[in-house]
Amino acid sequence: MTFAHAVTAVKPLQFGGGLPVDPSLVGALTRVLGLAGLAAILAAVAAILYRWYTREAVPAWLATLAGASGVALYLNAVGLFQRAVGSDPAEVFDPTLVFVNAATLGAAIVVSPAGRAVGDRLTTTTFAVVGARELDTGVSRLVSNVGRVRAVELPEAAADVDDIEGYEPVPAATKDALAGTTLLVPRNLRGDALRDRVVSRIKTDYGVGYVDLDLDDDGTVTRLGLGRRVAGVGATLAPGFAAVAVRADPGAGASAGDAVQLWRRPEAGNGGHTGTAERVATGELRAANGDVATVVVDEADAERLDPTATYRLLTLPTDPGAEREFTSLLRAADETVDVVTVAAGSDLEGATLAGVDAAVAAVRPARGSIEAIPPQDRELAAGDALYLIARPERLRDVAALAAA
Repeated sequence: MTFAHAVTAVKPLQFGGGLPVDPSLVGALTRVLGLAGLAAILAAVAAILYRWYTREAVPAWLATLAGASGVALYLNAVGLFQRAVGSDPAEVFDPTLVFVNAATLGAAIVVSPAGRAVGDRLTTTTFAVVGARELDTGVSRLVSNVGRVRAVELPEAAADVDDIEGYEPVPAATKDALAGTTLLVPRNLRGDALRDRVVSRIKTDYGVGYVDLDLDDDGTVTRLGLGRRVAGVGATLAPGFAAVAVRADPGAGASAGDAVQLWRRPEAGNGGHTGTAERVATGELRAANGDVATVVVDEADAERLDPTATYRLLTLPTDPGAEREFTSLLRAADETVDVVTVAAGSDLEGATLAGVDAAVAAVRPARGSIEAIPPQDRELAAGDALYLIARPERLRDVAALAAA
């Protein structure tokens, strides 16, 4: 019997005596599953590298692109290219081959998110064990291996993390997550550069608005205070005024802080004649989104506004008030305003404003009116209230000097 007769005499594969199974179908299914597994591995590798480099989760589309691209490259370089240069180039258009390739790509796209999840979970777990989650992104792996980093240990207990006076307190969960954390920073940082790096890390990683940090050159934390940045219109809303959202059509050049007038649209009267436009209120534009504008008006004028009506906004040719510009700048800066009173017998009594390590916006003496932007040679007396603009740690130092 020849080899050809022996091959034709072999029966098709069967499972349990049932229907015969085509070997080509089994091979195609195995190929689809194998390449789908390859896509999952590539997506997991992409997730690991992305997490290692950026300390963030890889986007789903990027992981899927990495997994599907690897499979597509294999199908084109190994599969279709070999058939195109082979003895039967027309085989690349075989419907069965096209269907198998399409199914392979579809399976790769489906399983890539699973590989991404596995890779990201594996990376975060490993980094948490070795402490790499707390490694500063500015510190390279080579620098870390040769010991060119320094460990900055934050207070162990959340109770040791203070609230900054004059700021909104941060949530207790933030203090719990931050307590006991060890931050690794470059060893060559000293003084303000070291403090700024640690403060930047705390703000970025934990979403904290203000940080009051006392840090020695060796990385020892002697005090840590946190504060939350106040957002919204309410923080800059003066007494007697209200912020109201109305349907309006502000001009293209209108921006926050502009003085505006609210005019009620004229309504059609009898016989189709239009009525007369009516000015309802005058206020300040704070925000605009489409046909909805937030306007700050007097409380009495706010009661006259109709929530169902549509108004026209007329921008007045005036510049934003100085207090509005000052508030906007202050909310975006690290400094804040605080009032410190000079006590009798304190270090500031008898000193001049030049010796105060903060910007003094005004002084209110015990008797008399407020002095705005006083001269640097003004002598301080007991009972003077200083309106200071500085960072929290500077304000705390000045308050200590002003205390008896």
